Amino acid sequence: MQRRQLVRAAGAALALPALARAQAYPSRPIRYIVPVPAGGGNDMIARVVTERWSRLLGQPFVVDNQGGGSGVVACQTTARAAPDGYTLLQAYVATHGTNPATRRVPYDPVKDFTPIGMVGASPNVLVVHAGVPARSLQEFIDLARRSGGKLSYGSAGLGTLTHLTMELFKHDTGTSLLHVPYRGAAPAIADVLSGQTQAMFPSVATALPHVRSGKLRALAVTGKRRSGQLPDVPTMEEAGFKGFDAVQWYCTLGPAGMPREIVQRLHATQVAVLGAPDLADKLASEAVDPWPMSPEQLGDHIRSEVARWTALASARNIKLEE
Repeated sequence: MQRRQLVRAAGAALALPALARAQAYPSRPIRYIVPVPAGGGNDMIARVVTERWSRLLGQPFVVDNQGGGSGVVACQTTARAAPDGYTLLQAYVATHGTNPATRRVPYDPVKDFTPIGMVGASPNVLVVHAGVPARSLQEFIDLARRSGGKLSYGSAGLGTLTHLTMELFKHDTGTSLLHVPYRGAAPAIADVLSGQTQAMFPSVATALPHVRSGKLRALAVTGKRRSGQLPDVPTMEEAGFKGFDAVQWYCTLGPAGMPREIVQRLHATQVAVLGAPDLADKLASEAVDPWPMSPEQLGDHIRSEVARWTALASARNIKLEE
């Protein structure tokens, strides 16, 4: 009996520091690194979420935009930070999906980070110039097959989601389209609008005003369900391409080795933030739907994304030197 009591006492003593740490956290501002310059959709999402998150935690979030190296700078800064919960990263599909799949990055997207939770996701949409004689996905596929590679598509750059999504489309449909890479989504969408290129797979938020104006025609969206912004546009799965899923997602990570109790506190409060109706309204401007996910589920998701995009990049011979 005495030995059992001693074991229980020792266990309780070991748990005390962890409990105290969780109750004391956070006691100072939290640095929230965003791997893009200020002003874009990724940055807006971070500011909307952290504004509400800070109220629940009782400490301010300091948004730190680090846009260098396609997210490499932000990822390295986070990975090297103390794992105490005071440095977090808003990672996304590029930093922890497509970039590691298409180029050598100086961080391990799985081993160097602690998953906190998924924030949200936005589908991409296949759009064509209004002058393209295809009013449905099947008509576009037939047109592309007949064209013999003469149709072209724009992307936000080599190895980006807009590039890989169209390569996935080509792979699954057996079509051939000429890739024209740009430095960002804005110039790429501008050339689709002018008719210099015929198609693109941009985010719904990027394409939406041009679809509504009639300058672009939306043929299909990615994701598991139809976009609330484009309810009449079918998903790729509905059109017969099962498993075709390529979405722009955003999540929160910390450095590897964060204490479990701090991770749990951050995750629980983040889920509470994502459940607020007014947050969904705010994120709708970027066509982002809240997508709560446990730390374990997020870790599995990142591993899955890196694996699937790596397989596609290998199959399509896409490998960047940078």
